[in-house]
Amino acid sequence: MVRYSKLPFRELVRKYNCDIAYTPMILADVFKNSDLARETDYSTNAADDPVVVQFAASNSVDLAAAAELVAPFAGGIDLNCGCPQKWAIQEHIGSYLMSDPEAVRDMVKTVKGRVNIPCSIKIRVHPDLKETYEFVKRAESVGVDFLTVHGRTRRQKSTEPVNFDGIKLVKESVNVPVIANGSIFSTADAEEMYSRTGVDGVMSARGLLQNPALFAGYDVTPWECIEEYVRLGIGYGTNHFIFHHHLMYMFEDIMSKAERKTFNTLSSIPAIIDHLESNWGLDVAKLA
Repeated sequence: MVRYSKLPFRELVRKYNCDIAYTPMILADVFKNSDLARETDYSTNAADDPVVVQFAASNSVDLAAAAELVAPFAGGIDLNCGCPQKWAIQEHIGSYLMSDPEAVRDMVKTVKGRVNIPCSIKIRVHPDLKETYEFVKRAESVGVDFLTVHGRTRRQKSTEPVNFDGIKLVKESVNVPVIANGSIFSTADAEEMYSRTGVDGVMSARGLLQNPALFAGYDVTPWECIEEYVRLGIGYGTNHFIFHHHLMYMFEDIMSKAERKTFNTLSSIPAIIDHLESNWGLDVAKLA
């Protein structure tokens, strides 16, 4: 998740049965070259374990250098081969890499030779699943530790159905753990994914943004989860943009449309706190 899975949110979802947490996608070239990026893009602590640091990269030099910087403070390194945004494709990162399996193979091989923590890749399926098979076999040949598969192509919309057969093919083609991603919004969705593909785990992005308690079996975000995010977000010094947008996602299925219009215009963290205190009974004393 670009921007949104920083330390406060990772700490929150771990309280609700999330076993492994990922960082937002971090640009490897910027991270290795910028002190500011290293200070702002990744922070962790002893409780943030296991955490997988996900990088976007177009070459092995950038990825390996960035991986070496975070390896002492992370549980794993992941190469993003799934981001479908136009800017990422133009930069030859994210889902662009699904058309360059040799570059991915080289990046995985180089990272495996430079750090002693697991290296994984997050991919999408191809329109022709034979390409997906060849892609994952190349990665497996150089020691990739596990794979995460989003069951859509890079050109498919998130509203289109997930390709269960494509995910199942990946699972049956490699001898490393496979995690499935795509349209996981409930524990029922997770169970369907397991039963139809045989994967070793499931990942949720949009589902967890809307309901961080998803994996604990909650159908909508419970108030205590929202209250805990407010405490964590303020405690860790989350900026207004991220803080506000996390809450907008969590309230999406809870607030009335009229209230959302008001809430979504709040321009400061104090204004958000005032709204939650007045309209939702937020106990400000618990934020200390």
